[in-house]
Amino acid sequence: MTELSLRGLTKRFGNHTAVDDVTLDVPDGSFICLLGPSGCGKTTLLRLLAGLEEPTAGEVSVAGQDQTNVPPEKREFGMVFQSLALFPHLSVADNVAYPLSIRGRPRAESRKRADELLAQVQLAGMGDRRIHQLSGGQRQRVAIARGLAIEPKVFLLDEPLSALDANLREQMQVELRQLQQRLGVTTVVVTHDQKEALTMADIVIVMDKGRVQQVGAPMEVYRDPANAFVAGFIGTSNLLPCELTDASSLTLSGQRLALDPADRVKCSPGQPAVLSVRPEDTRLGPAGEGLEARVVFIRDLGESTQFVLDHDGTEITALYAPDARSDLKVDDRVGLGFVPGKRVVLPA
Repeated sequence: MTELSLRGLTKRFGNHTAVDDVTLDVPDGSFICLLGPSGCGKTTLLRLLAGLEEPTAGEVSVAGQDQTNVPPEKREFGMVFQSLALFPHLSVADNVAYPLSIRGRPRAESRKRADELLAQVQLAGMGDRRIHQLSGGQRQRVAIARGLAIEPKVFLLDEPLSALDANLREQMQVELRQLQQRLGVTTVVVTHDQKEALTMADIVIVMDKGRVQQVGAPMEVYRDPANAFVAGFIGTSNLLPCELTDASSLTLSGQRLALDPADRVKCSPGQPAVLSVRPEDTRLGPAGEGLEARVVFIRDLGESTQFVLDHDGTEITALYAPDARSDLKVDDRVGLGFVPGKRVVLPA
């Protein structure tokens, strides 16, 4: 059964369309990441799901039940805000139990549920502490536990990890995903962090200017982008202007390049096009072979070495395993090539 369904969901603020005709089906129990740049409409879409914004058009339904005009407190949706919105005057357990207490649940029952959830988020025994006594990661866990207190049909999180440092953020990504898998609750997370989305999601929804640009599994979106925006936004991609000569070749910087049957071609011959190639699929060879490029910067990333090159004024990035191209140095001339089958030709 489709758990969460959106049909033509639109939100306008005056002349500005923040969410533009979004139609989606979210499978029951899946983990969804809404991904896009600041101002793309992802947080507004989340607020429409939560009932915190009234749609200009369209509808939201859960398990076939229309939720469009249901107030947020009656939607049975859990929510974690970017600011966390924890109550400093309440204990950790009372913060978690708050959604139950305002629904009239007995205090003993609410406390028991809070303690169960605190154990699930690795905060067992901390229920009597105050919020100011917790670290940033622990506060994040409290907010997640509070959002799950009512056993929500859908769990919504608005950039929940954005305030954490890099190492803790990666740890919490794994913990949040494992918790969601154990509980099986349909979860929608807003993020602008591509790595976060690729790490956690079953399905990534890429948005720009209020519209959905692509929906797919993380590696599908990464390896087979629907358009140049997605290719450039998800991870890092080399985007090179080219001309699709025919179904089996293209012209790039005046050179004809044969296409592999496994390469993805999403435009027609004669149409302005760009070649999208990931840095790990970019190959550097001897000067005179392939396209000509000059090494302008080399960066050791630990797990890989990044080479930044200049090709006719276009910056191109290549990634290699550590020490795999230790022979190269800045200002070296190299031949530039791309792994067949890993290339995507898109409308410009």
